[in-house]
This record gives sequence, C-alpha cells and structure tokens, in this order.
Amino acid sequence: MTDLRAHPDCSSVADALLTRGVTRRTLLKLCAGLAAGLALPAAEAATIARALAQEPRPRVLWLALQGCTGCTESATRAHEPTFESLILESLSLDYHTTLMAAAGDAAQSALREGLRERGYVLVVEGAVPGPAGVCTSGGEDDTALLRRAAAGASLILAVGSCAAFGGLPAATPNPTGARGVADDLAAAGLPVDRLVNLPGCPPLPQALAGTLVHWLTYRHLPALDGARRPLAYYGTTVHQRCSRLAHFRARRFARSFDDAGARRGWCLLKLGCRGPSTANTCTRLGWNGVDAYPMRAGHGCIGCSQPGFWDGGGFYEPRPPARGGRRAQGLHGAGAQRRTHRQPRRGT
Repeated sequence: MTDLRAHPDCSSVADALLTRGVTRRTLLKLCAGLAAGLALPAAEAATIARALAQEPRPRVLWLALQGCTGCTESATRAHEPTFESLILESLSLDYHTTLMAAAGDAAQSALREGLRERGYVLVVEGAVPGPAGVCTSGGEDDTALLRRAAAGASLILAVGSCAAFGGLPAATPNPTGARGVADDLAAAGLPVDRLVNLPGCPPLPQALAGTLVHWLTYRHLPALDGARRPLAYYGTTVHQRCSRLAHFRARRFARSFDDAGARRGWCLLKLGCRGPSTANTCTRLGWNGVDAYPMRAGHGCIGCSQPGFWDGGGFYEPRPPARGGRRAQGLHGAGAQRRTHRQPRRGT
C-alpha cells in the first residue's frame, strides 16, 4: 500500500489535493495517468504519489514578460477541475502578477521575499526583451529581473513559445529584440542546465504539471530534446497521432476547406498543415478533456510549438514534411544538446 502520510513540517501537494476532496484512490489513479503521460513505467505511479505526499509544496515565482497571458489562461481556465489544474493550484504560488491579490508595493515586496531564499521554481511566461528599458516590472528592467531570478532557481520553466523561443514578439522585424529564455541566459553567461522549454501557443497544461511533478519526484530534469523540450511531450510530431493520418497515407488530401475531401475528413497537408514538422502532444493528450485539437476541428496545425513559427510562411501555404523527421526542426538555441536520463527509483 502506498504511504500517503503528509510531510511532517509543511503541507504537501497531496495534502492540498486531499483537502480539495480528491480521494486517495483517485490520487493514485491520477498518478498512474501522469506516469503514463511522462512515458514512465506503471510502477512509478506509486513513486510519484509518495513524492506528492512527502515533499513540501514547491515555491513558485511566475514572471510575466512580453506575452499575452494566454499560457496562464491555458493552465487555469480548465472547463472543469482536472488533475493538472489541481496540481497547479496546489503549489505555493508566491508571485504571479495576474493571479495574486496584491498589487503595487505589496506585490513587489512578495517578489523580493520570494527571491530571498534560493531553491524556488521559476516559471517564465513571455519573451525576454533585448535592449535595456524596453519592458520593466516594478521599475526594474525585465531582462535584469529574469537573470537575477534565474540565479536562485532550482528549476526554470520557459512556458509557451514566447518564453521558449521568442514567439510572436520575436517575429520579423522584432522591434524589441525579443528572444527566448535560453538564448538570453546564454548571452549573459548564465547556465541553462536547469531550464526546460515548454513551447506552444499556448502549451498543454499537462506538459507543465507533468514536468513539475517529474522534477518533484526525481529531482532532475526529464529527458529533453535538442531544443530543451521534454521528450515525453515533444518527442513525436503532431502528425504521427493525427486522426487524419490514414488519409495522409492513402494520399487523400483536401484542396480547399469546403470541398468534398474536407467534408470527409481528409488530410489538410495541402492546406498548410504543419503537423509533420511540429513536435507536440496535442493529438495524444488533446485539449479540454475531449480529445480536441485543430485537425479535429477542421483546421491544420500552425506549428505553434516550433521556433520561429510566425516567420515560417503563410499558415495556408502547402509545406512539405521536413527532411530527417521530427529532429530536423527546432534544434537551435542555447543548450541545444540532447539529454537522456534513466528514471531511477527515488532515493537511488
């Protein structure tokens, strides 16, 4: 039987979940689903459950830079409570300008207090501006704030394509000199070994919650690809699990959005779908708990989790699959080397 006794000194994530009405049986079941999402053996569900019960809730500082807050909306605006939303709501969120009640001096005081003790989880949403003074928060340059906060973080999550690769703010002509977190830290001579990119416009909440839980359980990063994305969520292309894949293999393509092929659910590659060159898990995990993603709604993938997707040509122009498969795309930026980890048992 899995021991779900609480951490002796402070509330754990499991405590918060149980307080919200999640039963122990449901918690174990949901941990099994999370282990599956992380491509871990089924037996690791118990390891995850013990970590959620025994580890103190991680302190989270969430910086909002050049972004639209869509990533926050994705993480918090679930159509109903999900395990991912419950996990995120059970964290010790010490600073988040959108969600916190404090404002002005009180908010900046919370940030200063959060930065005082090292070891927090730093979540970055939005692109990093280039020239000093382009964007500020509480009177401090955003780039300087990011670098100061990164120095004391035990884990850095670049959430969304803007934070990961620059996103829309970095699109041509890029007037603010925007770039991703990895590129900015590398330019400042700071390490990126604690950084995980979770791109998407917005990213799936499961990727954020799963990466956090993996780190909380094993205290190291999950296996990453060359763009520092978790292979569990970005190790395959959208195309590989698309509901229209059989039509692609049969060479049945819609030629316009209102033709007979489109009405029959044929492949949208000739209408600009970028699924074959886009690493993401939309077609495996889906949105809103109902297996929803663009191709199911009749629209092609726009490649939102790939670097530079805004500058990749028109969204409705036919695009051939990238040579070399999924690894031919998005392998640039600081720390662009593949990391592989075995999944050890806790305490080994």
